[in-house]
Amino acid sequence: MAAKKDSEKEPKKSTYDASSITVLEGLEAVRRRPGMYIGTTGPSGLHHLVWEVFDNSRDEAMGGFCDDIEVALLPGNRVRVADNGRGIPVEIHPKTKVSTLETVLTVLHAGGKFGGDGYKVSGGLHGVGVSVVNALSTHVRAEVHRDGGSHEQEYKNGGKPVGKTKKIGSSKRTGTIITFTPDGSIFPDTNFSWSTIVEHLRQQAYLVKGLRITILDLREVQEKFDDTAEYYLRELNLEAPSMTFYFEGGLKSLVEFENRHQELLHKNIFYIEKEQDGVQVELALQYVDDITARISAFANNIYNAEGGTHITGFKTALTRSINNYSKKGGAKEGESFTGDDVLEGITAVVSVKLREIQFEGQTKGKLGSVEARGAVESVFNEGFAMFLEEHPDDARSIIGKAALAMKARKAAKAAKDSVLRKGALDGLSLPGKLSDCQVKNAAEAELFIVEGDSAGGTAKAGRDRRTQAVLPLRGKILNVERARLDKMLASEQIKNLVVALGTAIGDVFDLSKLRYHKIIIATDADVDGAHIRTLLLTLFYRHFRAVIEGGFLYIAQPPLYKIKKGKEIFYAFSEEEKIKIAGANTPVEEEPLEGEEEEGEDVPEVAAKKSAKISVQRYKGLGEMNAEELKETTMDATKRTLQQVRVDDAREADKTFDILMGTDVASRKSFIQTHAKEAQLDI
Repeated sequence: MAAKKDSEKEPKKSTYDASSITVLEGLEAVRRRPGMYIGTTGPSGLHHLVWEVFDNSRDEAMGGFCDDIEVALLPGNRVRVADNGRGIPVEIHPKTKVSTLETVLTVLHAGGKFGGDGYKVSGGLHGVGVSVVNALSTHVRAEVHRDGGSHEQEYKNGGKPVGKTKKIGSSKRTGTIITFTPDGSIFPDTNFSWSTIVEHLRQQAYLVKGLRITILDLREVQEKFDDTAEYYLRELNLEAPSMTFYFEGGLKSLVEFENRHQELLHKNIFYIEKEQDGVQVELALQYVDDITARISAFANNIYNAEGGTHITGFKTALTRSINNYSKKGGAKEGESFTGDDVLEGITAVVSVKLREIQFEGQTKGKLGSVEARGAVESVFNEGFAMFLEEHPDDARSIIGKAALAMKARKAAKAAKDSVLRKGALDGLSLPGKLSDCQVKNAAEAELFIVEGDSAGGTAKAGRDRRTQAVLPLRGKILNVERARLDKMLASEQIKNLVVALGTAIGDVFDLSKLRYHKIIIATDADVDGAHIRTLLLTLFYRHFRAVIEGGFLYIAQPPLYKIKKGKEIFYAFSEEEKIKIAGANTPVEEEPLEGEEEEGEDVPEVAAKKSAKISVQRYKGLGEMNAEELKETTMDATKRTLQQVRVDDAREADKTFDILMGTDVASRKSFIQTHAKEAQLDI
C-alpha cells in the first residue's frame, strides 16, 4: 500500500489544553523573569535591589516622617537598610489575612502608595519594589519598630516566610530595618560597589533637604554581628569606611557639587522651589565655560536618564526666557537663539514631585506625566525671568554665552556643509590617506586608525584588502573636549576621519551610514600612542557616542615583545607574559632581531633547546614590525585580540573626560595623584 502524501496525513492532535497553562505562584514570576522587574541581572540590576529598599525609607523622608537612613554593606554580600520612619504596619491585613508586613514583602503591587493618606508623594508607585528584592534574595530579615514594640519576620529561598510576624520585645524608637542577601544563582556577581552606592546616595541626599544618609562598609569587619543591633557603627564604635551626607541647600548644593571642576560664567545659582497645579517643582542651574550641557532629571526622586516631560518643559521655557530677555536688550530682529544655543555650557537639575506619576517602563528612565511639562514651564518661566532682571551681570554672561554659541553654530554649519560637499556623501573621493577596503557591506568592513605614515605603510601591506581599510593619522589630533565643530572640521585629520566614517557629524549624524562596523584604534605602545588613543576616544565619546553604544569601536592589542628562543618565535602582550616566556633577567634588545638566529643544525634537538639563545625585542611602535608580524599579531581576525570600547556609566565617564581633557589643572593633578598607583609607566 502506498504511503500517504504529507497533505493527506491526519492532523496531529493538539495538546494545547488547560494543562498547558502554567500558573506561577507568589513571587515565582519575578525569579523566572527578573529582567522585567530590575532591567538586568548584571551589576546595575544587583544595585537596583539596594535602591528599591532605600526608596521605601526615602519616601518616608519625603513625607516628613523620617530624617535618618543608614545603609550598611555587611559580610557575606548582605545589605542592611535602616530608617527612623513610622515602620511598616504589622497588624493583620484584612484582605490577605496575614500581617501587613508579610503582605508588603510577598505580594506584588501591595504597598501604601496606591491611594489613601499613606504617601502624598512617592517614587515606588508600582508596589513591586521590596517584594521583588525578597523574591531575588536567599534570605531577608525585616525588623519593624512601632507602637512601642519590636517585630520581626524572616524569609528564605526567594521570599518564602519562615514563620509568622512576631513581636520580639519592646522599643522606644520607630522605623524599619531590612537586611537581604542577593541570590547568587540569579546574579552572576553579588559583590556590591562601594563607589556606586556612595554616588547614588549622595545624589539622593541632595534631593531631600534635611535628610541624613549614612553609608557603612562593614564587609571586612570580622566581629560577629547581631542582626537586631540598631546601628552598627554607632553602637559598636567600629572603625570602618563610612560616609554621611546631609544638605540643607537641596538642588542648589547639587549644582555647586557638579560644577566644582568648572570655570563658572556667573556667580549666582538660579534656584526655585514652588508647587504648581499639584506638581512640586524644584530647579537649579548655572552656566560654566564649556560647550556641553549637563542636565539631570528627577521625578519623585527617581533619576530619569532619558529625561521626559519635565525636561521638555524646562528646555522650552529656557529658550523662551532667554530670547525674551535678549529682545528687551535690543537684539536684532530675526536673531533668535535656538535650544542648542541656550543649552551650551549649562548645568541644570530639574526635579518634580507628583502624587500620581507615570513612567515609561518599569526602570523609570523617562517621565511620561503630561502635567509635569506645563508645571515646569510655568514655574521656571516666571522665576527665571525675574532672576535675569534682578541679576543683570549674570544675565549678560548668560546672553553672551548663548550669542557665542549661535555664532559658532553658524560657523560650524558652514564648515560642516563644506566637508559634506567635498566628502563621500556626494559621491566624490574619500580622503587620499585612506586605503579603503573592497567590500561594500559595512558589517564585513573594518577600519584601522593607525599612528603615522610608517605604521600606515606596514598596516596597508599586512591587511586583508577585501575587508580591511587603513587610515593613518599624522601626529596628535586636536583635543575636542572644548573645541566647537567649526574648529574641529578645520583640522585635516578630523575632517578625513569624519568623511571616512560616512556618518556625517553634529545634527545630521546618521549611524545607519557608518561604512565600517569595526573601527579599530591601533596606536603605539608608548606614552605618545596612549595620548593619541585618549584624544581619539574623546572625539568618539563627544561626537560619535552612538558608534560606541552600538559596539563598533575597538582598541587593538599589538604585542609589546617579540621573543626568539632558537628558531621559535613568541609574542608577549604584557610584562608578565614576557617573563613567563623568556625569564625575568633576559636583556631586552633595542634593535630588530633579524640575522640573530642560531643555526644549530648539527646540535641534537634536546641539546639545542637547552642551549638556544633567547633574544627579546621591545616593540615601541607598529612601524617597527614588518607587515607579516603586524598581520599575524594585530590584524588577523583569527589570532588578534581586540578590546571593545563601552560606556557603562556615561555620567561618570563625562566627568572623567572633563577632568582629564579640560582646563582645570588642579582637578587633573588631583586625579592623577589619586590614581597614580594604578598607572603603568612606560620608561
